[in-house]
Amino acid sequence: MSSSIRIESVVKEKNRMGECPVWEERENALVYVDINGQKVCRWSAVSREVQCVSVDARVSSVALRQPQGYVITLGTRFAFLDWDTQKVTTILELEQDKLNNRFNDGKVDPKGRYFAGTMAEETAPGVRARRQGALYTLFPDLSVIKQLDQVDISNGLDWSLDHRTFFHIDSLAYAVHAFSYDVHTGKIACPRMVYHLEEEERMPDGMCIDVEGKLWVACIDGGRVIRIDPETGKRIQTVRLPTSRITSCCFGGKDYAEMYVTSAYDGLDEATLAKEPQAGEIFKITGLGVKGIPQNYFAA
Repeated sequence: MSSSIRIESVVKEKNRMGECPVWEERENALVYVDINGQKVCRWSAVSREVQCVSVDARVSSVALRQPQGYVITLGTRFAFLDWDTQKVTTILELEQDKLNNRFNDGKVDPKGRYFAGTMAEETAPGVRARRQGALYTLFPDLSVIKQLDQVDISNGLDWSLDHRTFFHIDSLAYAVHAFSYDVHTGKIACPRMVYHLEEEERMPDGMCIDVEGKLWVACIDGGRVIRIDPETGKRIQTVRLPTSRITSCCFGGKDYAEMYVTSAYDGLDEATLAKEPQAGEIFKITGLGVKGIPQNYFAA
């Protein structure tokens, strides 16, 4: 790890399951969710204070909407969130026949479509129904299509800089996959494996891309983010963080030169929590020497 890299905890308010960080340039703020805490939060880089909106179900992803507000996934619903009024307006509900399912990670594509996937919740520690999840795309006209089926835990996602490839993580495959992507239709096809995680990296969770087209993957229970070259399939960098349950990452701040990393404390026993006092906090990494790209806005 480069000696110029600095890691600082910027959000001390601990998240049970912090996820889906999104840099909101117009507010100079980091937006994120606490899935198990059932809230959408916003940390101001100016005041360094956190504001949260509580919702009525597990909220798993948040994305920016023009000219203001957000689109979110909660339970098995797509919904709009008006920050000022705290009003949640359901767009549509999916998978009502799968009572243990919920949405997980989501992100907006280069044309303003919202990709988000589902997963089965555990019914007991370590026990979940397999291949119950799917990946969906919500279009700006509020129609939806199913892109993938038979997914275990639909997770991190992003697009190549030339908009020809879609990257996706199914956590229980312990791998990052690439798909051909048609930017005009939003359709994906032809999956291939880009990178399979090594044992000490544990399970892949959230993901983002940098200006060099390299992927950054958060390793839940691995206590790190890793940088992958999708062209060669090689890991080229590892940044270790001070807690094990590292859930997702995004670039933000001035010129998108900072990386923000979410974490969780749910799933840690008392002995581990005692060893990891920063579990559930949000970290800022500076000095990586590479920048990210701005988030896309949902076009409805």
